[in-house]
Amino acid sequence: MFTRREMITSLGGGLGSIALAGLMTQHAGAVPIGPHHPPRAKRVIHLFMNGGPFGPDFLDPKPALTTHAGQRPGEVNLRTERPTAGLMASPFRYRPCGQSGVPVSELLPHFSRCIDDVCVLRSMHTDNPNHGPALFMMNNGSMTPTRPSLGAWLSYGLGSENAELPGFVVLCPGRPVRFAEMWSSGFLPSEHQGLYLNHSDLDPQRMIPNLRNANGNFPSQRRQLDLLRQLNEDHRAERGPDPALEARIQTMETAYRMQSAASDAFDIRLEPQRVREQYGTGHFANACLLARRLAERGVRFTQIYYGNGQPWDTHNNHNEAVRGLARDIDKPIAALLTDLKQRGLLDETLVVWGGEFGRTSTSESGNGRDHNHWGFTMWLAGGGVKGGVTHGASDDFGFRAMHDKVHIHDLHATILHLMGFDHERLTYRHAGRDFRLTDVHGEVVRDVLR
Repeated sequence: MFTRREMITSLGGGLGSIALAGLMTQHAGAVPIGPHHPPRAKRVIHLFMNGGPFGPDFLDPKPALTTHAGQRPGEVNLRTERPTAGLMASPFRYRPCGQSGVPVSELLPHFSRCIDDVCVLRSMHTDNPNHGPALFMMNNGSMTPTRPSLGAWLSYGLGSENAELPGFVVLCPGRPVRFAEMWSSGFLPSEHQGLYLNHSDLDPQRMIPNLRNANGNFPSQRRQLDLLRQLNEDHRAERGPDPALEARIQTMETAYRMQSAASDAFDIRLEPQRVREQYGTGHFANACLLARRLAERGVRFTQIYYGNGQPWDTHNNHNEAVRGLARDIDKPIAALLTDLKQRGLLDETLVVWGGEFGRTSTSESGNGRDHNHWGFTMWLAGGGVKGGVTHGASDDFGFRAMHDKVHIHDLHATILHLMGFDHERLTYRHAGRDFRLTDVHGEVVRDVLR
């Protein structure tokens, strides 16, 4: 006779062991509450440029940076705090693109062909210029690391479209700063935590450790799971409900189904060669193609971190570094937007691009740029937002958001709105109060909605 502990151990040859690893919490699985109003988007793909890109290099042209290069902002009457370094020009040329004529930098020739589907937010701002707090704010709506992430909130509110795959997937070829805290479920039921995958290896069997049962005996494993469930039902009948235990068993069931579903969904080698060539090569290209495959299969929230650590944190050799970074993202992002549109998925998929903050218009160490939380650029595409438009404006040097400002809370409120939620009503009772992603802040940016 197996004990419950022995039974769980016996499942270690498959993904069940992974499913249990992060789920020992006090909270239960919850029935999704469903949207408050008809959603415009069914899912989100978040392209996260960890480290923070400089908007004027890409989608917010600032010719005054060239005109006044080397001067201190105070000498040209910039109404901001006075940095100690001089202004540093952005050397990249712009041209109007698409039918809309939105200016796009020469760094993004492929992406420029998609600009009519893109809404550029030129007036973003956040609360802290340090990576850790800013990363938490962008992901969790708070500078506190114990709060649920955006993906977890969407999973909690909507549940999963596909019971065979997780609803929230995080792709990163390494470990971004603060790592798993950024896709945590926090105090939400633990089943809503993001599934982190290092997608450096294209083989799903190696990408997802213990994906398949070592002996391949699925009928036997199914019988073990059924017996384990019966043991737990007996336990519940004797001792009363144990919602945390039920949440763990539900996750093990998903893990069991993933053994076959994930082998297909996460294998971009199954794509035609012409499609893979459209996306290009490299870890970011592979992640974008994988995100499209997951979107097709109903994954609610796919988050792609550009790379290990903080690759966009260009304190030195900024212009040279940005050229390489832009080459890596340009073709894959254009392919993702084009591919989603051709398959009829873009209208119901919200694509979000940006970092945790921006970079300064002044130089650091002569050829780098420091962190800047006062003003930066992001963009949205698909999922109910207007295309071929810009929203808001920064000052003449791209240092501070000035007009139609958009805080991270406003961005989160807008994303939730597009997914069918009133951000003030999507709450969870914890520690004696109702929490929400936007805390007590946030306004939907209605000007960007179709």
